[in-house]
Amino acid sequence: MTDLALSLDSVSKSFGDFHAVQGISLTVPRGSVYGFLGPNGAGKTTTIRMILDIIQPTSGRISILGSPSAMQVRRRIGYLPEEKGLYKRMKAWAIVAYFATLKGLDRRTAKRRAFELLERYGLHDFAEAKIEALSKGMGQKVQVLASIAHQPEFVILDEPFSGLDPANQQVMEDVIRDLARAGATVMFSTHVMSHAERVCDRIVLIAKGTRVFDGTIKEARDQVAKTVRIGTADDVEPLRRRPEVAALHAAAGEVGADGPKYQLELTTGADHNAVVRACFELGIKLRSFEYDEPDLHDVFIHLVGDDAKEAKRR
Repeated sequence: MTDLALSLDSVSKSFGDFHAVQGISLTVPRGSVYGFLGPNGAGKTTTIRMILDIIQPTSGRISILGSPSAMQVRRRIGYLPEEKGLYKRMKAWAIVAYFATLKGLDRRTAKRRAFELLERYGLHDFAEAKIEALSKGMGQKVQVLASIAHQPEFVILDEPFSGLDPANQQVMEDVIRDLARAGATVMFSTHVMSHAERVCDRIVLIAKGTRVFDGTIKEARDQVAKTVRIGTADDVEPLRRRPEVAALHAAAGEVGADGPKYQLELTTGADHNAVVRACFELGIKLRSFEYDEPDLHDVFIHLVGDDAKEAKRR
């Protein structure tokens, strides 16, 4: 059995003259939580639909759970589509159980599994309620639980946090973490960078149908040059010659009890702790040191540019 849950090799999709996805390659290891990021129109949903064999790629190869077609392993996959909808007159538990039976569970097991999930994620009191009586957020939680009730090996969630209030967003993060702890592979798309930052092992970022980054959260942060601010009364000119320092200038209008303050722009990938070590080696006595770690939103803006304006930090 391959140790990859998913592999895309130069996958493209065109609709007439419009190239929605262009030569995307990526691999998703089994048991990982993989964030699929990009602005609206980047090609995320089109790529997910190709992965699930809903639409066919124009070119390239896809392998999912060792099969060339998701249809061949569909009972091992859970999927939450971007366009969410439920049978409004069915009860919450019945919706979850029904979808579980479609993926091979017998009725008794499906019903037991439905009640277990509803209780675990705060919907036990609404198990007998019809979907039309639930709030939008609760209805979305029911649909998420319906997509995982059969305990799939690979779960694909398209914008699972959309429309959820902060409390239910936290529940969604808990669902993803629980799936990972149980050994499932999870791939989800989102515009909210903090969710990906908190729960993902790796992320892939696409823009205008092409992949612009694929790696760990740390590797993503290293794409953005770091900035530090120091306060010292000593001569800082020797710092300009250090390989980790790309630029150094005085912080305008900032002289106080800590002495003059300076801003240092580091070379891409440089560690901010290198500045502390350099000051120690050069005999520069630091009276203050400030550093803000770039977050995934900063990376998103840096790599995607103007197309990233819609992205949210949290």
